[in-house]
Amino acid sequence: MNTSDNKTENHSIKYLDSINSPDDLKALPKENMGELAEEIRSELVRITSHNGGHLASNLGVVELTMAIHRVFDVPKDHLIFDVGHQSYVHKMLTGRYGKMDTLRISGGISGFTNRSESEYDCFGAGHSSTSISAALGFAISDKLSESDAYTIAVVGDGAYTGGMIHEALNNCRKDLNLIIVMNENEMSISKNIGRFATNLAKLRTTSGYFKTKKATGAFLKNIPLVGKYLFKFVLGVKKSLKNVLYGSNYFESMGLTYLGPIDGNDYEAVENLLREAKKLNESVVVHLKTKKGKGFEPAERSPEFYHGMQPCTAQNRNGNNFSCEMGKIISELAEKDSRVCAITAAMCDGTGLVEFRSKYPERFFDVGIAEEHALTFAAGLAANGKKPYTAIYSTFLQRGYDNIIHDIALQKLNCVICVDRAGLNAGDGATHHGIFDVAFLSQIPNMRIYTPATFGSLRAAIDDAHRREEPCAVRYPSGGEDSAVLEAFYGDGEYKTPSAVCDFDADESPSLVIITHGRMVSEAMRAKSELAARGISTGIILLEMIKPYGECAENVARFMPKSARSVIFLEEEIRSGGMGMNLSDMMERRNMLDGVRYDTIATDDSFVDKRAVGQSVYNAAGVDCEHIVNVAVKMLL
Repeated sequence: MNTSDNKTENHSIKYLDSINSPDDLKALPKENMGELAEEIRSELVRITSHNGGHLASNLGVVELTMAIHRVFDVPKDHLIFDVGHQSYVHKMLTGRYGKMDTLRISGGISGFTNRSESEYDCFGAGHSSTSISAALGFAISDKLSESDAYTIAVVGDGAYTGGMIHEALNNCRKDLNLIIVMNENEMSISKNIGRFATNLAKLRTTSGYFKTKKATGAFLKNIPLVGKYLFKFVLGVKKSLKNVLYGSNYFESMGLTYLGPIDGNDYEAVENLLREAKKLNESVVVHLKTKKGKGFEPAERSPEFYHGMQPCTAQNRNGNNFSCEMGKIISELAEKDSRVCAITAAMCDGTGLVEFRSKYPERFFDVGIAEEHALTFAAGLAANGKKPYTAIYSTFLQRGYDNIIHDIALQKLNCVICVDRAGLNAGDGATHHGIFDVAFLSQIPNMRIYTPATFGSLRAAIDDAHRREEPCAVRYPSGGEDSAVLEAFYGDGEYKTPSAVCDFDADESPSLVIITHGRMVSEAMRAKSELAARGISTGIILLEMIKPYGECAENVARFMPKSARSVIFLEEEIRSGGMGMNLSDMMERRNMLDGVRYDTIATDDSFVDKRAVGQSVYNAAGVDCEHIVNVAVKMLL
């Protein structure tokens, strides 16, 4: 991709090309900030249209990010973004603009902040509600080291639905150089009452307000004998009056100085307020109201659609996917069974529950960014006779591990966990790889794990889970089903109780058998074709359910040919504690692998966070067709 050509295909760049660091940004006159903001927004639209990524959230923080880099001295000062998906502007202004055309592609710029990518990314992100805890760590560390550095945490209002934010706020101290920027773009947190609130907010953002406040305080304190008492009295009256007229403020109740709210897309107002916050030398909450999708009319009108965009070349962009299919299936269940409820942790669209929400609003629950609560809430519903389906991305399910063990599995409650985005995630990378859930769910007693590879087997899995009285996890990847898998394994169109299926007949005698599940069956089928060209006969057993492993071993035994000399257990999850390790152990104990060589191809002790340019995520993880063929050939020598 020719970066320079792409930059000029629809518009000219006047300022952005010259910014290689925040120092270059500071050198520009303030009157040029409006034009620079327009350039940045234009580039955001162009880049995300080609590469996919988070558009609306980045469009909303353009002025804010510019102001932060002009007011503070990053990287000496620490800038931390919550989630990190709104850091594209930050990357453009910190020497990475020339590489932005590689955003979210192999070997390119990450879609989130990443410590290994730049010194300007002081803390990695990808999950919500972590920023203030991390920022507190930086600020207190600086305090202990007697550093005068500032720490700035940029937090969207949605993150405040996560409990971790409030745990961190509970530990904030007044005596830190900590600035928490609350970026409100949807819901209102502090109370605003008409014109008075607007004028008060405007007054509090002017430098004159702060000078007057400081001078008045100093004057009162210097009055002999009664000065400090008079100051406390005036401060108390002011606070009481403000609470009556303006409403009690959560942050000030926590002992933090609160400034705002102001228009976060008004560059001059944002820069002025940040400069005043910096002068206070204490923990400050700066409240901004920004427009999600600002400057791009379609994104302003429908910010949820432009939150996470797919590349324009992506397959299945307009087709069905496992998330939508799951939502449709449980909507049909809800029509037949009034006990069915659906739960999401602020991911209704992403997990395919829009239809359910529309049809059964009284049985749909969006609990916010609170996966732990979602799972224990599901446990309470199940304990009182309901049938809860909780849809959570695999990578976010990690947050609720204790809740699954203690509140669901220990009590043998029939909660169905719909594990979305299971497996490797090519676009978002390490923070979103769903490669741990098989291992940690496999360790939990009373847990059943389904691994459908097609929409039909997904339906069969959910139907089977619905009939049971035990905890169940149904895990499925992003994207759609593979038509080649449908033809090879489900040619007759029958989907029975989830167990296992194979792609070879009883009279075939394959010397190699690949046992796999989920999306990896597609790689197994490609490897089978290549091995056939080398004269190696290969059979594939596709697991639709992997736990209980004893039951899984019985399903495999129905298909395991006596001719098999070698067996490969193939998965895209981590090796330790995964399907290969657990199933091979169970099969060994049942003498099913006597005289057979076997190996496991899986993601080894790695987060799969480094890829060369053009390298697929499967190749980087060592689980692609090429690796399968190499292992198979060595085993059969």
